[in-house]
Amino acid sequence: MIFADRYRHRIALPDCLTVAPFCLWILVALGCSHPKPQFDPDRAFRDLVTQTQFGPRVPGSDAHARCAEWLLAQLQTVADSVWEQDFTGYSPGAGDSVPMVNIVARFGGDASRRVLVSAHWDTRPFADMDPDSSKHGRHFDGANDGGSGVAVLLEMARCLDSLPPPIGVDFVFYDGEDGGDYQNAPGTWCLGSRYFASHLPGKYQWAINLDMVGDADLRLPQEGYSLKLARPTVERLWALASRLGETAFAPEPGQVVFDDHVPLLMHGIPAVDVIDLDYPYWHTTGDTAEHCSASSLGTVGRVVLEMMYSE
Repeated sequence: MIFADRYRHRIALPDCLTVAPFCLWILVALGCSHPKPQFDPDRAFRDLVTQTQFGPRVPGSDAHARCAEWLLAQLQTVADSVWEQDFTGYSPGAGDSVPMVNIVARFGGDASRRVLVSAHWDTRPFADMDPDSSKHGRHFDGANDGGSGVAVLLEMARCLDSLPPPIGVDFVFYDGEDGGDYQNAPGTWCLGSRYFASHLPGKYQWAINLDMVGDADLRLPQEGYSLKLARPTVERLWALASRLGETAFAPEPGQVVFDDHVPLLMHGIPAVDVIDLDYPYWHTTGDTAEHCSASSLGTVGRVVLEMMYSE
């Protein structure tokens, strides 16, 4: 993703995207929701570790291919349907025709009202933010940046299998998110979500993207594009977090980030990015499982499930 504030490079969005009106969520205040399953944070953390054991999931690598097979196997045991979106995209050092794949898992296939939850499953090809410049060319585990969002989605998929929600849910695992050029080529980021947004399989009432949600010291302010362009969805999600006592969801403005939610915003879908940018191991060789926690995964999983089951 591009940290727009950090790199002083703001992404221009179409004029048609206007600020959503302020909205009070009465049902949230009243605490109305459907019965919901229990999110298992320890099982989610094991999924995070499993991803790192494949190795860095860089598009075109053997680790990437083996992780894709594992993801498909996990999802096919719980989802109503699972399919792949094959496309080609840019990866540093490998050109602009590298095979990539989004993985989509559908729950409640007959439901007309649908929502979307997503995460990227690839890892950046090199640790170019490592404080040791000699490591800038190395691969890294991507435990948090990639692994954490995927782990939450997989555990939520099991939850939905055990107790179907009152709304249709699609989970999307995006490929090609993290191989871009910060300064010179903004179009090389978020390739999987760009492809998905241009090949939507239906309409979505809202979307939530999870990125870097495993930090052991988790803090989640409200991302800038989300707050500006999907404010009612942001406010509802953070209100639910408050009701659950999940204080890591900080109800205050955060940085502006070009992430996998932006292509959906550009297609008129109220999309929210849940992301902790204050992670010192971002794009470094230190992005390992020891700097993540099951507790953080549980925080995010419980809040997003509450959003689904409150429909």
